[in-house]
Amino acid sequence: MSEKRMMNFPDTNNAKTIISDLHTHSVFSDGHVWPNVRVTEATRDGIDLLAITEHLEYQPHLDHIPHTNRNAAYLEAKKAAKGEDLIVVSGSEITREMPPGHINAIFLQNSNDLLFLDKKKIKMARLALKESQEVINPDQVAMAEMYALANQWPAVLAVNEANKQKAFVFWNHPGWTAQSSDGVASLTEMHKTFIESNSLHGIEIANGDTFSEEAFQIALDNKLTLIGTSDVHDLIDWDYPSELGSHRPVTLIFSEKRNKRSIKKALFERKTVVWFKDMLIGEKENLMPLLESMLLARSAGYISRTQVLKIELSNNSSAPLKLQNLSEYSFRTSTDLLEVPPNGKLEIQVKTLKKLKELKLDFKVVNALVEPKVNPTLTIKVKI
Repeated sequence: MSEKRMMNFPDTNNAKTIISDLHTHSVFSDGHVWPNVRVTEATRDGIDLLAITEHLEYQPHLDHIPHTNRNAAYLEAKKAAKGEDLIVVSGSEITREMPPGHINAIFLQNSNDLLFLDKKKIKMARLALKESQEVINPDQVAMAEMYALANQWPAVLAVNEANKQKAFVFWNHPGWTAQSSDGVASLTEMHKTFIESNSLHGIEIANGDTFSEEAFQIALDNKLTLIGTSDVHDLIDWDYPSELGSHRPVTLIFSEKRNKRSIKKALFERKTVVWFKDMLIGEKENLMPLLESMLLARSAGYISRTQVLKIELSNNSSAPLKLQNLSEYSFRTSTDLLEVPPNGKLEIQVKTLKKLKELKLDFKVVNALVEPKVNPTLTIKVKI
């Protein structure tokens, strides 16, 4: 197992840190691998919780992998995960044009109930397909007609059904340029209605290689859970090559226990932090306990006959910690900008001017955000 691929984040004082990927695909919709591959990748990456969220309506491989059970990918993944230290949860992607765009529902009881094909509306579906003026391959006409027919059923009914099943529902890639040409996430009246009726619970602020500052602000303004996902369709190794220092975006969930019920509860309570391209993004009450658990410090004593104190900083996580010194002290062997490597250590030499019994250092965490463009401040205290 590659150590570079394996993710680890410490538990906080009050919760277990669950590493999750809540948006992935397999050949049961438009992905390119069997569900068991997603399970293998997740175990290699140190993922604690995985959801394979197939498009309900968009099924490009249907001619080659015919199936009528939209729970199939989940069942295959659950079977593959037997005996592994991985929690697999059921999920589906409600796939519509804007509004509302694409919406994930996880912790479902039955994905089939989120899809309705009214054959009486096939003429309307074909007309809608013709008016879309999309170029359709001759061998994909049946798939395109099914997608158009599925879209005749209002998205609000699918979202309502997910909520009847007490699913956790979140808006996918809201700044996706295919549905928002300027790349800016913005709420439509439909989304506002979902939020007001408590039918929409989260929003992706990170999806694949994209980050939406606007979605981050929407989440804060509307009390939505912050979500980050890989939305992987190909191999994880292809999309996020660890040898180049890449990692899949994940949602860190702070749960009382490591089980489905507790994790689901934590999601609804907005207890998450997103890890995206080595940035840690979350609300202050969630992010600070994590940072405090990640960064440890100990005194290595004063250099003989000097007032220069050696401090060893340790990082017990997969994310680097990029720090800017805000304290009154300057350093001897580095500038005010430091980086404590993932699962590594860094020694700094602090010019304390006089010998102290305790040292307090304040840092801005440059690769963390508690609001758009706002970095948190972390204080460490060291007994000498």
